[in-house]
Amino acid sequence: MTAYIVFTRIRTRNPAELKLYAEQAPVFMAGYTVKRHANFGPCEALEGPEVEGVAILEFASLEAARAWYGSPAYQGASRHRYLGGDYSAVLVEGLADATGAAS
Repeated sequence: MTAYIVFTRIRTRNPAELKLYAEQAPVFMAGYTVKRHANFGPCEALEGPEVEGVAILEFASLEAARAWYGSPAYQGASRHRYLGGDYSAVLVEGLADATGAAS
């Protein structure tokens, strides 16, 4: 079943580190089937605290999402994200079909 990783950037601390992270994206995305639904564009908090941006990545399954997140390429690049800002990341399983029915 489809799975999503949702990254929320709460605060930027070091833009240069985030630039290094972004520059490594072609390497850590290579070999994985990932659909980007949002990538830190303009956003508006409707409830809760304001955030600077949100990225939503779609994977074929929870296992595929975990494999990408745990990969050496992503873990190596993510240190720049940690140094560059404060984030949260959530892994969530999607619904079985467009009607919202779970399997």
